[in-house]
Amino acid sequence: MAETETGTSDGVDDTASGTGPAPKKSRAGRNLPAAIAVGVVLGAGLIVTLLFAPHVWVGIVAVAIAIATHEVVRRLRDGGYAIPLVPLLLGGQAMIWLTWPFGATGALGGFGGTVLVCFIWRLLGQGLRSTPQNYLRDVSVTVFLAAWVPLFGAFGVLLIYPDDGWARVFCMLLAVVFSDIGGYTAGVLFGKHTMVPAISPKKSWEGFAGSLVCGTAAAVLSVTFLLEKPAWVGVPLGLMLVLTATMGDLVESQVKRDLGIKDMGTLLPGHGGIMDRIDSILPSAAATWIVLSLLA
Repeated sequence: MAETETGTSDGVDDTASGTGPAPKKSRAGRNLPAAIAVGVVLGAGLIVTLLFAPHVWVGIVAVAIAIATHEVVRRLRDGGYAIPLVPLLLGGQAMIWLTWPFGATGALGGFGGTVLVCFIWRLLGQGLRSTPQNYLRDVSVTVFLAAWVPLFGAFGVLLIYPDDGWARVFCMLLAVVFSDIGGYTAGVLFGKHTMVPAISPKKSWEGFAGSLVCGTAAAVLSVTFLLEKPAWVGVPLGLMLVLTATMGDLVESQVKRDLGIKDMGTLLPGHGGIMDRIDSILPSAAATWIVLSLLA
């Protein structure tokens, strides 16, 4: 997800100095054993949750969104942006939990309320007698962040509420994960032609082709056997998820490049922070909800 295909997503050098030898990494730039171990643990936990207690998914997403929001705000503040953390954290939880009684209307209402409060919070953050500095820049980034993390996360929560919600979430996760695996494998084995060298210098067109094949195949199979829908529904779903997963990765890569950082956080060994793990899932959640709402 955050690190796919032929290497790290942003190409920022994170070599430690004066701290001894760095952990051995794969050709893709990951601490691969740690990344695999963390991925297995997270994957097993999600499988158990979705099969036996699917509505716990709402709480998992809520916690992940809060941590990811904090990670990004901290990084933005280190980069000189004045981003209001409290209304983003509270508003993000409102977007998630209001979906339970009100569905998509609750998520969009929570988003609108969050943006309004952030406008006022940033305007008055330095007191009534002080003129805010860089107001337009900071509120623009704040609105972007509110949509990028909690609003997209709310669409992931909306997937779980139908009777077959557990299967809808699985369809999304399987397509994104296998897109990541296919892109990583094809990129490492065959990657020669860089895709977007200015943003992610180790991402290749060969890796993207691998993502298309594996991600679409996973979507077709999961739609057929988990949702029991026609196989053709998996084709637009798979194509959309490969595109959104790739773009989610690239968007975060560009943000990190702008800030001059390698990862958003350090919570997950081999992956970075929570945001580094869910960057591909967030826009894919919105895409999955749209496609399945229309076709399934």
